[in-house]
Amino acid sequence: MASNESAAVTKILKKIESDKVKFIRLQFTDIQGQPKNVSIPVIQAEKALSEGIWFDGSSIEGFARVEESDMILKPDLATYAVLPWRQAEAKVARFICDIQTYGSKPFNGDPRYVLHKAIADASKMGFTFNTGPELEFFLFRMFNGLPTTEFEDHGDYFDLAPTDSAEDVRRDVVLALSDMGFEIEASHHEVADSQHEIDFKYGDVLTTADRVITFKFATKSIALQYGLHASFMAKPIAGIAGSGMHTHGSLSKNGKNAFFDPNAELQLSDTAMYYIGGILKHAKAITRLANPTINSYKRLVPGYEAPCYISWSAANRTALVRVPAARGNSTRAEFRSPDPMCNPYLTFACMLAAGLDGIKNKIMPPEMTNSNIYHMDEKTRKKNKIDMLPGSLMESNAALLKDDVLCKILGEHVVTNLTRIAEMETESFNLAVHPWELDRYLATY
Repeated sequence: MASNESAAVTKILKKIESDKVKFIRLQFTDIQGQPKNVSIPVIQAEKALSEGIWFDGSSIEGFARVEESDMILKPDLATYAVLPWRQAEAKVARFICDIQTYGSKPFNGDPRYVLHKAIADASKMGFTFNTGPELEFFLFRMFNGLPTTEFEDHGDYFDLAPTDSAEDVRRDVVLALSDMGFEIEASHHEVADSQHEIDFKYGDVLTTADRVITFKFATKSIALQYGLHASFMAKPIAGIAGSGMHTHGSLSKNGKNAFFDPNAELQLSDTAMYYIGGILKHAKAITRLANPTINSYKRLVPGYEAPCYISWSAANRTALVRVPAARGNSTRAEFRSPDPMCNPYLTFACMLAAGLDGIKNKIMPPEMTNSNIYHMDEKTRKKNKIDMLPGSLMESNAALLKDDVLCKILGEHVVTNLTRIAEMETESFNLAVHPWELDRYLATY
């Protein structure tokens, strides 16, 4: 271990001791973005931080076959944080880990490594990528230890207690995340009953992806303390708004926002326009990552504020990409299709790869669409060359397989496993007898 790395480990060990930490969680995510962890007593901290911890990758979805399953969890020292909702007498801290194989080589199937690759590509072009996601979620009641879809409150957009009786949960989540270094920008009730949103400040794309995972983990843990289930499912209930993860993205160069040009139309630089063009060009393939489940496509339908048409606008919220009014250092493009079920590492990596492809190849987006696309008929949409996002998991997976740029950044291992998962999920869904079918056919036939 290099001397500077050794010094960093020593510094962190002293921090762990001063924080009176008793246990350490070594966290990572599988290919579907599900958080995993190994808990170790603090006495093992030095070994874990210096050498890493071996684990069996064959038991993790999308990782490895049995015959090549030995892998190492290598903690990223910058991700150290105490979990504030744990009991004070037995403090628990966590590190987010990178996955390595023999010889300390990065594991191709590690979602965090995929994002590292995209960041490196951006760096070669002189860019830093910042993202700011807005995560929506539902708080449902539990029954006999199992989650239901019974609402905890019947609040509306921006409502306050007593209508918003889950306000205490949001408050505790905000306090916990703030203790972990998040800068919370807003917390409020969302449109649907028992639906909520907490927004945190944008940051570099790797830190933000880590924070998305931490956010979901913390929210679920704190909700459980109130006897509630926090669900990030895209469309848990038919007929009402689903949950999105609108993601604002911007590139900076030499410390300055590369999307802002005071002399350009809309004050959007060529870099911003090419980025938007790249996102729109690769939108169908990105959908496989941004909307990764069968349920995701129940949200991407007209009428519920979720985009389903490939377009962009400076104001129109029915467009896939929206450019908010702020300019200067706050100039950004909001990608509105992702839902919070997505793996943020893979989704952000594909957004970045698509944007960079747009910049490299000077892909200009089509004309803006400023009218409500939901109110257009098919003939008008065709006239305006407005295409639709994929309507199913298999359709988006097919689009991904045709997209060389995204397949390259994801790598063969990830693409193969994403395809396998999509096929398994679709087959299982197709064979299931849905309650709708029983309601529709059982009594009649």
